Amino acid sequence: MAIDHDRLFKELIQTFFEEFLLLFFPDMHEHIDFSHLSFLSEELFTDVTAGEKYRVDLLVETKLKGENGLIIVHVENQSYVQPSFPERMFIYFSRLFEKYRTRIVPIAVFSYEALREEPSVFSIEFPFGDVLQFRFFPVELRKKHWRDYIRHDNPIAAALLGKMGYTESEKVELKKECLRMLARLELDKARQRLLLGFFETYVKLSEEEEQQLQREVKAMETKEREKVLELIISYEQKGRKEGLEEGMKRGIEQGIKQGMKQGMKQLIRNMARKGMTEKDIAQLVDLPVEDVRALLEE
Repeated sequence: MAIDHDRLFKELIQTFFEEFLLLFFPDMHEHIDFSHLSFLSEELFTDVTAGEKYRVDLLVETKLKGENGLIIVHVENQSYVQPSFPERMFIYFSRLFEKYRTRIVPIAVFSYEALREEPSVFSIEFPFGDVLQFRFFPVELRKKHWRDYIRHDNPIAAALLGKMGYTESEKVELKKECLRMLARLELDKARQRLLLGFFETYVKLSEEEEQQLQREVKAMETKEREKVLELIISYEQKGRKEGLEEGMKRGIEQGIKQGMKQGMKQLIRNMARKGMTEKDIAQLVDLPVEDVRALLEE
């Protein structure tokens, strides 16, 4: 199943917006008044040239400390390499400014796997002078090493460890540190599941790696081990409950379909007993003649 990266990142950053800025942009965080915070509805833009539609990921309306005027923070997740991305960020900026007529802080989160030099500037220049120098604030997750963030008591850091720079041989330790961070934070269960679910979407352990993780968790100090195990059990129980509910839902849907089919069979048989032809029955029940014939043969 394809991963809806934009939805996952939007939910994560919207839930932990203040923590996101504190982790990656502490200077910006220092200036923002988080007591005035509201999330705006999604903006949909059409690229007339390419004939494509783009939806802005996250728009936050807030204030700067000591100021009355509102500002907008635009956060865009980019999950794939796109050479024209800086241009797209500028188009978003210009259209948002046209609509809201206020200062806008553009932030781009690069979450793809490739390691590359990602420009954060869109410019229009001539030999006789520059017309435009547009800049946005980048977060290049893959270039950040996960070990640099495990001492942060920041929930969004725990979730994003799985998108930072790590090797395959570090996956077990990576998940263990994510669990330890979440256990230290002592968040409510809903937020714990959001963060761990985000992490596990991107970091999949094999059965052997899961067994190794269990051994390492058992070797933890008693109090920490209990918190981590409680976190794991809560997350797994929620997953089983959701799986059971989904299974019941599918079962009910299948039952309804089966019931409708049985009802249709009975109706067609009754029509046939009354001497109606297959063609007449097909016209009345809006089915192909072949389907009517097959149901009668059943």
